[in-house]
Amino acid sequence: MVVDDQAMVREGVAVLLGLQPDMVVVADVADGGQAVAAAREHDPDVILMDIRLPVLDGLEATRRILDVPPGRRRPRVIMLTTFELDEYIFDALRAGASGFLLKGASAADLAQAVRVVAAGESLLSPSVTRRLIEEFSARPAPRARTMPALTARETEVLTLIAGGLSNAEIAATLVVAEETVKTHVGRIFTKLDLRDRAQAVIAAYEAGLVVPRS
Repeated sequence: MVVDDQAMVREGVAVLLGLQPDMVVVADVADGGQAVAAAREHDPDVILMDIRLPVLDGLEATRRILDVPPGRRRPRVIMLTTFELDEYIFDALRAGASGFLLKGASAADLAQAVRVVAAGESLLSPSVTRRLIEEFSARPAPRARTMPALTARETEVLTLIAGGLSNAEIAATLVVAEETVKTHVGRIFTKLDLRDRAQAVIAAYEAGLVVPRS
């Protein structure tokens, strides 16, 4: 589903994605209120959501769309923005967005972004990651604590995810099979009701498992 108040952008993106053999655009709407209603009606896998929208902005629309009972399938949201260092990046990730895409992205990058997020991965560039670290660095450091919902090993895996390691790198660090790491990651996401690795990074920072470095 595509959400943007600029008809040319919205319709252009919908056409480009509709040409992909593995994608179907189920709806394109012009404001946040329509987005919430359309998401409930069409249950899309991925939503491309502009941050600045009439009626409801993209942040509030994302919160409402993703506010479903634990265990119920949620769509994945990619925020569309004109500038990669948009002031709302942190709030958007807190709201549940899985990543960001510049409106000037190429058709190939646009399609690949949808595939990446649909597969359960996050779409965060290095500059967005830096922005996240800056946000946490500006806050008082939380006292490190364990997470009661997780085992010691799961807490360790979550800490390594927050450090930017891939599943393969975590497996090498812990000297275990990559399939074992995938099992731990799946359990972490289920126990903490996380949507993807971006949410896992935020959870780890907020719990004090990882402390931002200068």
